[in-house]
Amino acid sequence: MKEHIIENGFLRVTVSDAGAELCSVIDRERNLERIWTGDPAVWNRHAPVLFPFVGKVTEGKYRVGDREYEMKTQHGFARDMVFECVGETPDSVSHRLDASDRTRERYPYEFSLTVTHRLEGKRLCVSWLVENRGRERMYFSIGGHPGFLLPEGVKKEDCRISFPGAESLRYRNASKAGFALPEMKTLSPDGGSAPYREDIPDTWIFEDGQVKEVGILLPDGEPFVTLHCAAFPMLAVWANPAGPFICLEPWFGRTDDEGFRGTIDRKKDIQSLEKGEKKEYGYSIDF
Repeated sequence: MKEHIIENGFLRVTVSDAGAELCSVIDRERNLERIWTGDPAVWNRHAPVLFPFVGKVTEGKYRVGDREYEMKTQHGFARDMVFECVGETPDSVSHRLDASDRTRERYPYEFSLTVTHRLEGKRLCVSWLVENRGRERMYFSIGGHPGFLLPEGVKKEDCRISFPGAESLRYRNASKAGFALPEMKTLSPDGGSAPYREDIPDTWIFEDGQVKEVGILLPDGEPFVTLHCAAFPMLAVWANPAGPFICLEPWFGRTDDEGFRGTIDRKKDIQSLEKGEKKEYGYSIDF
């Protein structure tokens, strides 16, 4: 699968046509890879685009009005499809995925999704342009899932997650099956950060726009990455215990509540577009 490189004096970024996925960010100053390598023995992704669902739907099925559709895969299907590269400059690259017979079998809407990665100094900006090309209101969720590779020898347990300005945050976990649990818990950052905890593999999900900025601090307190997500209603933190990486995930919408049986328009923070409408979403990462 073809990969595209954008770069400047600080960063060298690789984006694949497969899923329009960010595959690599080389920090030229430190000569370090900053994105998880996608080891299939641990987690075979790097930074997938989650569309048209974030997380799972109950029993792999969801309803649009009176009609039922299957969505067996987690996080929709965009991450597993080949995008067309529709624009490329030395510091930006854009990919597009349009509705097809293959997508209509699982998702009935006429959509167009354009993913753009753009460098601004040490900052990588990621944007998604979603367009409804159909005749009816279109419902969807969309999210990012970048996995940040820690420096060699650094353990997750010795890192902290930064939440600048936050004194108290409410969050829920996901069940082992991947659905949102009802219990809300409280996290009280100490000086704007909290230690990595072993329950992160169950996912922390912060809702209601609580988190505007989140980052990873190395054991000595040095900022490793900072993700800006002020427009997003949700932010998730997840890590696989077997790999030296942590994911910071900005979401519009999320996995179903355990036992959810409602129609697609009743999903938490579901997004919608009218006929011919388009909307751009985006976040940025400081390395």
